[in-house]
Amino acid sequence: MKVAVLVSGGVDSSVALKLLLDQGHDCTAFYLKIWLEDELASLGTCPWEEDLTYVRAVCEQLDVPLNIVNLQKEYWERVVSYVLREVKQGRTPNPDVLCNEQVKFGAFFDSITGSFDKVASGHYADIEEKEGVFFLRRVKDPVKDQTYFLANLRQDQLCRIIFPLAPYTKSQVRAIAKEADLPTMDRKDSQGICFLGKINYDEFLTHYLGEKEGELVEWETKNVIAKHKGFWHYTLGQRKGIAHHAGPWYVVGKDVQKNIVFISNKYHEQPPRDSFIVTDVHWIATTPKFDDNLRVKFRHRPGLYACNILERDDGSLHVTIDGNDQGIAPGQFAVFYDETYCYGCGVIADAP
Repeated sequence: MKVAVLVSGGVDSSVALKLLLDQGHDCTAFYLKIWLEDELASLGTCPWEEDLTYVRAVCEQLDVPLNIVNLQKEYWERVVSYVLREVKQGRTPNPDVLCNEQVKFGAFFDSITGSFDKVASGHYADIEEKEGVFFLRRVKDPVKDQTYFLANLRQDQLCRIIFPLAPYTKSQVRAIAKEADLPTMDRKDSQGICFLGKINYDEFLTHYLGEKEGELVEWETKNVIAKHKGFWHYTLGQRKGIAHHAGPWYVVGKDVQKNIVFISNKYHEQPPRDSFIVTDVHWIATTPKFDDNLRVKFRHRPGLYACNILERDDGSLHVTIDGNDQGIAPGQFAVFYDETYCYGCGVIADAP
C-alpha cells in the first residue's frame, strides 16, 4: 500500500515507519508542525526544531521522503481555543483527544485526500474490521495502551488508519529501534501536551488568562488556608503545587464565579465522587449493551473502574463507578471499555 506515516521524532513513530517499510509498503513520512511559534515564542524555545532533527535523521537513514505540514492555524482553531474556553469555565479539558480527532486524523486527512491508501502513526492501539465496521481494540501493554486518546475517532477515520505497533510492547519497540540502530533508539518519551513542548502548562495559562488572586479554602471548615493566582491553575484531585502546613492538600472543588479553590487533606473522605453525567456521547462502532461488564477511565492510566450506566431521556448517560475517585472533573473525557474493545467516550458534565 501507499502509506502516509506520521512521524514525531520519537522512537515509536520511527519504529512504526521501519516496520511498514519492512512489510514492503511505499511510505512517505509527514511531520506535523503544530507548535504555536508566534504565540508562544516569548515563553520558551521552539521544541519542534529538535524533533525535526531526529525526524530528518530517521528518514535519511531509512531512505524515506519527508514532508513538513504546517497545521498551526488548524491546531489553534480546533484545539487550543477549545482548551482555553474550557479552562475559563473551570473545566478540565484533554487536548490530546481533540488533537487526534481534529488534527492528526482530521485536518491532516483533508490535506492528503485521495493520495494515500492508509495513514499510520506510532500509537499503541489496534483496529479490527468486522463486516465493514471498524472497532478500536486495546493492546497487550496496559501501560502504553493509547486508546483513551483515540476514543473520539469516527468510522470514516478508522477505516483509513493503521497502527503498526499494535502487536508490540514498549520494550519490544525499543529493542527493534536498537537492532536497527535508529537515531531515536535512546530518545526519552515526550511528556505533556503536544503544542506546549517544554513550556510549563501554568505559564501557558498565565500567558492567555492572566492572574487573579483568590482563596484556597479548606472544604470541611471553610477556613481560608492560603491564596492562589487563579482557579484555572487547579484541577480536581490535584496535589502538586499546594504547599502548606498540615498537608498534603488536594483540590476537591472550585467556585468559578468567586475564584475560590476548595482543598482538603482528607482526600478519600470529602466530598465523595462515584457518579457523574456524561454528555456528547460518541460510540465508535456500535452502542454497547449497558448490562455488559463495562469499565470506564477518566485519564490515560492503566486502571479502570467497573461501572453502571443508565441512559437518560436526553441521550446523556448517568454513570456510577465501583469506587471513589476524587479526580473526576467536568470537561474530562470518560472512555468506556470491555476486556477487548474501546467503545467510545463522552464528556463529563457533572461530578457530584
